[in-house]
Amino acid sequence: YTITRLLETHSSDVQTKVERPRNHLGVKANMPDLHWYKGNIHTHTTESDGDEEPQKVVSWYRKHNYDFLVLSDHNHVTMLDYQSGIRRLKRPLMIPGEEVSVNLAGGTIAVHITGIGVERLVEPIDAGDVVSTLQANIKAIVDAGGIASINHPNFKWSYDHESIRQVTGASLLEIFNGHPSTNLFGGPGRHSSEEIWDKVLNEGKPIFGVATDDSHNYKDFSQSQSNPGRGWVMVQSTALTKESILEALATGNFYSSTGVNLNKLEISPQGISIEIEEERDFIYTTRFTTEDGNLLAEVDGLTADYRSTGKETYIRATVNNSSGTKAWTQPVFLTEPF
Repeated sequence: YTITRLLETHSSDVQTKVERPRNHLGVKANMPDLHWYKGNIHTHTTESDGDEEPQKVVSWYRKHNYDFLVLSDHNHVTMLDYQSGIRRLKRPLMIPGEEVSVNLAGGTIAVHITGIGVERLVEPIDAGDVVSTLQANIKAIVDAGGIASINHPNFKWSYDHESIRQVTGASLLEIFNGHPSTNLFGGPGRHSSEEIWDKVLNEGKPIFGVATDDSHNYKDFSQSQSNPGRGWVMVQSTALTKESILEALATGNFYSSTGVNLNKLEISPQGISIEIEEERDFIYTTRFTTEDGNLLAEVDGLTADYRSTGKETYIRATVNNSSGTKAWTQPVFLTEPF
């Protein structure tokens, strides 16, 4: 998986500048202009275990300037079409979704996978063990026209990279989940969600890291509640359409964030270059890492660059804000994935 792109401004209404690939004559090939769109792909309503009706959930995200939204109720496709009919609204674009959910071992193991863009309800499959259940439901999601996102592997300490690396077909993996019960940062003898991601990448699997809300609670806001607005993806796409957003997610043309915005992001086999949008008097540190999260370079400030030495398997960047928020770029593989 290799990409070359230059992304500027996180605003969804401002045209971005894109470094266009050159053809064999050295002339820049024609490509459509790309734009940034902010979205959340893991959200619950009263159609499963959320505490607010779907219309009010959508209203929250619209008021907070989200461009697209996936309502991912458990084993239920909650459909709201705001782009047609008498109530025509430009945003958020509603993309069908479902959190295909299976509880194994008497409910002590949770295998939850979001199907983004599914064209029909996906019935959950209990295949008896974690790996078989992951694989069966990923395949079912893909067969239903969706993109498979593996959710919160540390929820109930259900599984880690050892299981994920044995399955195929999943495009996304949650590296941040806003629910307080998902054991995001791991513990003694347990890997964090981000460490799990790196260990999957070590296997040469080009799976992309997403930040999500997993929101359930819209009435009371506190650290003990699963509230909206904690994690999102910034997708670069040609248009705010279901097809364009799904293509961008499937190909890793996005970054994930819990509050850090990027003014420019350039990724290519030669390296990664970043410009960060400054907010207040926060201090920013960018870490460039490779296999097992090993540090390649650490750069303070609003700009950060890393040039490949040609020896890395992959490179990715994590921007840390002194207030505790982050942004993650997607990995660029410098050798062919397995």
